[in-house]
Amino acid sequence: MWRQAFAAVLLAVSIGYFYHSNPALPELAVHYLTTSLQSLSSCLQGSSSTATIEQTISSAWDTLITAPATQWTRVAVGVNACVDVVVTGVGLLQALAIDPGTGVDHEVLHSKEDLKETFIHYMEKGAAAERFYSDKESFQRIARAASEYPGAQHFVGGNAALIGQKLATNPHVTVLLCGPVGPKLHELLADQIIVPAESLQVTDEYHLILEYKAGDKWGSSQAPNANRFIFSHDTSNGEMSALETFVGSMEEFQPQLVVLSGLHMMEGQGRELWEERLKEAVVTISDIPNEVPIHLELASMTDTDYMNSIMQEVLPIVNSIGLNEQELLFISQAGLGPHSQLPSWSGVPDVGQVSDILLWILKQHGRTDLESEADLTRIHFHTLAYHILATVDGFWANQVSAVSAGARVAGSQACDTQEIDVNRVVLKAPLEFHTSRDEPGQTMTLNPSEPVVVWHRENVSFYFTPVLVCKNPLRTVGLGDAISAEGLLYSEMAEQ
Repeated sequence: MWRQAFAAVLLAVSIGYFYHSNPALPELAVHYLTTSLQSLSSCLQGSSSTATIEQTISSAWDTLITAPATQWTRVAVGVNACVDVVVTGVGLLQALAIDPGTGVDHEVLHSKEDLKETFIHYMEKGAAAERFYSDKESFQRIARAASEYPGAQHFVGGNAALIGQKLATNPHVTVLLCGPVGPKLHELLADQIIVPAESLQVTDEYHLILEYKAGDKWGSSQAPNANRFIFSHDTSNGEMSALETFVGSMEEFQPQLVVLSGLHMMEGQGRELWEERLKEAVVTISDIPNEVPIHLELASMTDTDYMNSIMQEVLPIVNSIGLNEQELLFISQAGLGPHSQLPSWSGVPDVGQVSDILLWILKQHGRTDLESEADLTRIHFHTLAYHILATVDGFWANQVSAVSAGARVAGSQACDTQEIDVNRVVLKAPLEFHTSRDEPGQTMTLNPSEPVVVWHRENVSFYFTPVLVCKNPLRTVGLGDAISAEGLLYSEMAEQ
């Protein structure tokens, strides 16, 4: 901004100098210089105006976000945990001597060729995805190359461990983490995370995170925005082997909230395994006391039969779920729900279509009917430009704070800053939107001074807030987990 101001001053001084030193300066030249100054001034005003919108939203969040009346102090989290190796995606693939090509989506990766094609498929969309790599020896060679790649970084990984790590940043929260925890992961975990002895193992499970930035190119492919592609050969997490330990540890730990993730990891194990293991998981999850709310964090999946099984068997026995736009649309496609004919989202997901799918999920698998035995009453949806919390009325409180806190952490963590830096973020959410595409709905307008828009459909309340999107993101891994964790920290169950 100071460079622009200096340029404006310099241009003004130049006009004055030339005019006074040479009164005969042609009028056209003076007009040109004057017009340039006015144009630059307009740009400055426009830039200031844009910054004001982000600043207004950020300041409004700080006012809106308040702690719930009753806060969680003991949270049990499980069951997928690993070490994330984060590298530049295109750079690693080039280092592996892989040539660019055409994008093709593979449900399971069997070779470096499958890896290349699936990476390109999602990079061109700018969408996150996660896949199982079936060849153990091939994966280990790729993992070694990734660990040795210049600039490679090692972080806490796995949805459960990432959510636990984020929850543990609150000094009042003690976290129990169950999952395959090796020596490197144990070293990386926060001090107030308790790991049962049964969860400790001799070696770590590694997941490879191939990141790309907006504009990154590989051959003819270009990323429209920053994101990442994740793959692993992880059988411990893939079989959810820590689930029984997780539930068995709760009697001693006495959690007030349970966060479950890792179901997506079983998809790559094959139908026979996931069918049997999912039934066992449902029985085990059902052993959690009814008074303890359960949040399920979903992740990328491709098998419609597996997703249908999760919808039918798991969603009704949890209280809350967290998911992104890819997972939301896939749920609708698998269950032939609203807008399931869409092959994918085109740009920013339409708010009305998202609202339709969220309502359908809660009606089909949740407790919108108070006579229903289902427990699902809350969905935390997040996409790059905005978030929506949808809750069945009467079950959850402080959701304006919760959705705001989730959006705030999305902007700060992506930029790797403690707080929102308004000079490094940009508003991409629609300023006006429809609340439904399936039925006559309302047209809502976003007011930056009151950045949470609320509407109601039947007995479901929707809380919408924009995201201040980081212009040059530095940390995309675990962003969805941080969003869900932050939203949970500011949520509470309403007294029944």
